[in-house]
Amino acid sequence: MKRNKPKYKQIIDAAVIVIAENGYHQSQVSKIAKQAGVADGTIYLYFDNKEDILISVFREKMGMFVEKIEEMIAEKNTAAEKLYVMVERHFQILSADHHLATVTQLELRQSNKELRHKINEVLKEYLHLIDKILEYGKENNEFAADLDIRLGRQMIFGTMDETATSWVMNEQKYDLVALAPAVFHLMLSGCGSK
Repeated sequence: MKRNKPKYKQIIDAAVIVIAENGYHQSQVSKIAKQAGVADGTIYLYFDNKEDILISVFREKMGMFVEKIEEMIAEKNTAAEKLYVMVERHFQILSADHHLATVTQLELRQSNKELRHKINEVLKEYLHLIDKILEYGKENNEFAADLDIRLGRQMIFGTMDETATSWVMNEQKYDLVALAPAVFHLMLSGCGSK
């Protein structure tokens, strides 16, 4: 499998930097290769094209992200604790890697319909995690019995996403992680927390 080849992660990490600094459209494969310290042709042993690199970046980073959050929320007993961990971790991961934050919040918003579809496929796993927290909260009477899971998910993901995007657009001038408690409390109210 491509993912286990030694240069795969090197290329993924280089792509995050190049795309963040130059924008997706200005990021030639040759720039990514140079940043990764590999020959241009080496890129094509791992990826079909630049679009494949962008999707792979998102798939890899989102996969790690979901894995870390799942481990952390498994240790929590209440839906509220699980939700707080998700919000805080979401902001911590983006805060710790400014290049990744720029790529996920700006460069992945491509107008290309096929690209958007592939990104949405990758995002489903993360959205499913939000659904599980909301369902758990309803089952344990922490959240309103009539909470619409789909709307709740949109509110939670949309709030985290917009908060992170604003932070990136404001050139990351303030502490994103410090916003986690306020964002979390707004979400709890929206879920009809008891």
